[in-house]
Amino acid sequence: MILFNPRTATFDHLDDASRQIMTKTIAYFETRGKKQLKSDFHQRVWYQDFLDFLKENQIFATLLTPKKYAKDNENARWDTRRICDFNEILGFYNLSHWYTWQVSILGLGPIWMGDNEEIKQKTAQLLKNGHIFAFGLSEKDHGADLYASDMALTPLGDGKYVADGGKYYIGNANQAGIVSTFGKNSETDEYVFFAADPAHDNYDLVQNVVDWEGYVAEYALNGYPVTNADIMSTGRAAWDSALNTINVGKFNLGWASIGVCTHALYEGLNHAAHRNLYGQMVTDFPHIRQLLVDAYTRLAAMKLFSLRAADYFRCASPEDRRYLLYNPMVKMKVTCEGENVINLIWDVIAARGFEKDTYFEMAATDIRSLPKLEGTVHVNMALIIKFMANYFFNPGTFPDIPRRDDPGCDTFLFNQGETKGLGKIQFHDYHLAYDRVDLPNVNIFKEQIDQLAQMLMTATPDRDQAKNMDFLLYLGELFTLVAYGQLIIEKYHMDNFTPDLLEQIFDVMIRDFSEFALKLYAKPVTTKAQMDFCIKMIKKPATDKDRFDRIWETRVMALKDIYEMTL
Repeated sequence: MILFNPRTATFDHLDDASRQIMTKTIAYFETRGKKQLKSDFHQRVWYQDFLDFLKENQIFATLLTPKKYAKDNENARWDTRRICDFNEILGFYNLSHWYTWQVSILGLGPIWMGDNEEIKQKTAQLLKNGHIFAFGLSEKDHGADLYASDMALTPLGDGKYVADGGKYYIGNANQAGIVSTFGKNSETDEYVFFAADPAHDNYDLVQNVVDWEGYVAEYALNGYPVTNADIMSTGRAAWDSALNTINVGKFNLGWASIGVCTHALYEGLNHAAHRNLYGQMVTDFPHIRQLLVDAYTRLAAMKLFSLRAADYFRCASPEDRRYLLYNPMVKMKVTCEGENVINLIWDVIAARGFEKDTYFEMAATDIRSLPKLEGTVHVNMALIIKFMANYFFNPGTFPDIPRRDDPGCDTFLFNQGETKGLGKIQFHDYHLAYDRVDLPNVNIFKEQIDQLAQMLMTATPDRDQAKNMDFLLYLGELFTLVAYGQLIIEKYHMDNFTPDLLEQIFDVMIRDFSEFALKLYAKPVTTKAQMDFCIKMIKKPATDKDRFDRIWETRVMALKDIYEMTL
């Protein structure tokens, strides 16, 4: 099965210690049950019992300590593949619990990327002691605009400083062992990352800015004492740590979305499959079948793409930075698809989705947050567009990227290098993947790609269009679909899943491509030549009722009653 099912998941791709972490985490949530889960959600209960569970089982210490700094824990390493699994499990059960994990990863980034060995050793011990972490980057007036940071670190001499300023929307900042805080040297204007302690008297925990189980803090440092021993990085290194940390953390959002949608799909299908309206089962209505097939297909594509993107992430190097395209796609494209999946299921279950005893009530709320964290969709699309010219017209040559399920510490993530030169990054020729498949819908999609490439070559966006984000968003959506399909095809050849599923995925993608082409056509600044290409991009998928029925029976209805959370 492509989708995670707590009842049957074996995690055969993981080592024994990693499997135990996953199965213990599943058991923790199932033992608590849905009733307690929903009660805590409604009452906004801080999840101390979950943090105690993590400490008792050394889960953060094992999953988030690079091997070099692990003491007395032979299973500790930063292994992206098993991190993906843990993301999916936490998203499947409760996004607030995932959030404390997510922002701990962000908080650890500047520490492991810095050059302060003393703090690294201290952090390894804090993880062992069960601490969580926080990433003090954004500010109330500036968001995550690093240039405009007002957090000031003023030198006092003899390696001593005083920090003053506020941070806003900082998860875990109420109780973190270390809050990795970004600011500027008030005398040199040099960037700096330093460690802050929420227990210090000069650390003012202003408020929780959300009404949720988690704590997303506004905090202020008022004459907070800092020494060289607290500084992780300065100058360009601090700047790069901020952005490279987000490169690591944003990848988690897509996996959380996959988990949320999977649980919601099980619950929504079970409800519909047992409901009789107007003398027939809800799942016998043609429009319901279409909604659920689309929901399943989009969710399967989300996971297949993210699995393949993880291979590129783990194989990254200074010579192969293709992950810098695929990572923001997992953050942006996969999380947006998650919203689509939830909307489709909601159209099936209707008012049931509002009821307080359903998991879906949580999912419908939480899924909206994921496209909006670690950079908005627009910010990530602006990043993705930087790669478009080289992707289409200047391919490079790279060795094949294998499936990366092997246990290993992904140390490159903490030594990604400078965050510049994105326009020079090359990609392998996308034709290599697409030309290996001869199926009706894949072939129609290839025609759409050809029209897009021709438009970019012969009706290239002019200077004004290139500055118009409203125009570029839909152009970027078209480009994103090409790369999305490419990695799904690569996964198809690696996993040998059925051509039916690949064709159904591309049925959806053809419709999406056509929709974005129409929206690009309708933009005020689109030229006549570009409009002509947009019209040619609008295609209808190949109709195959037998294929649709097979997907319905073997992929969708096969999920009926296979999972329901313990009450």
